[in-house]
Amino acid sequence: MLIFDAHLDLSMNAVEWNRDLTRPLAEVRRREEGKTDLKDRGNGVCTFEEMRRGEIGLCIATQIARYVREGSPLPGYHSPEIAWAITQAQLAWYRAMEEAGQMVQIVDREGLNQHVELWQGERPDDAPIGYILSLEGADSILSPAHLERAYADGLRALGPAHYGEGRYAPGTGARGGLSALGRELLKEMMSLGIVLDATHLTDEGFWEAMELFDGPVWASHHNCRTLVPDQRQIDDQQIQHLIERGSVIGMAFDAWMMHPGWVRGETLPREAGVNLERIVMHIDHICQLAGNARHVGIGSDLDGGYGTEQCPYDLETIGDLQKLTEILRNRGYSEEDVTAIMHGNWIRQLNEIWS
Repeated sequence: MLIFDAHLDLSMNAVEWNRDLTRPLAEVRRREEGKTDLKDRGNGVCTFEEMRRGEIGLCIATQIARYVREGSPLPGYHSPEIAWAITQAQLAWYRAMEEAGQMVQIVDREGLNQHVELWQGERPDDAPIGYILSLEGADSILSPAHLERAYADGLRALGPAHYGEGRYAPGTGARGGLSALGRELLKEMMSLGIVLDATHLTDEGFWEAMELFDGPVWASHHNCRTLVPDQRQIDDQQIQHLIERGSVIGMAFDAWMMHPGWVRGETLPREAGVNLERIVMHIDHICQLAGNARHVGIGSDLDGGYGTEQCPYDLETIGDLQKLTEILRNRGYSEEDVTAIMHGNWIRQLNEIWS
């Protein structure tokens, strides 16, 4: 079955992790053996080959670069201008992947539906992976003119916050509402038709953004706070609001977002019993709140700076997302609902946005 993954940091993996996603996963892991600069070295789960094996023919792919002030404990860049330059390097990588036939950028309804038809028909084995460009954290947007330039380059979704303070909005691990820059950013996004990604917003920032922003909204990679009590997750009131706005919420496969009490760097997936069944608990919760299966999808984040050390133990590569279809069927989901969760809901929302 076709899978639409609403959150993959592909360019970050390539440009900053120095991973050649065009190569087999075993080779990527082998070249990282012995490296300790990043916690997931040698444990990555995502390459283009594995995406094709798992029928992940569509994704929302990010640019990401955080600006950090002096004294911040978070990794990042020392000026917004440097952060902008990093996102431009990431864009250059996407363009190179397009030229190589590995990817194709999707910016409108016609391109989306043509690509869906390609992947659901007699497609070649090396068919390009379609991507919608998103920006995770808005620190790198230097001015409204830079946002307009990004839109011209294909940017179609933006999450103002990531981790920490943020120039436009505080994010995970921080508190407070939008900055003055953030409120202006939302106006510019509405004028351009850029989707607001509510992921990583603080509770204050979420409700302020929902009041100010009357354009399309989604949450690309968020799990349920009721099941995993942490600010990073989304609470029932927020879920209900997104449902009322016709939004889709993508399920993230980072184990600490799936399992309560996870201690990053210490807890192990198998010992904690974190498998793919656990993500279905989050899917169930959203479906129960909605009364249907129209508002939940996949937003795996399976290359978001972690690998097999921090994802479900029965997922060896991103291609194993395909296992979800049988798990959902065994839980009583109809074929129509399974299709909606695996790709249909994201495709429907994008068709509505781009109509």
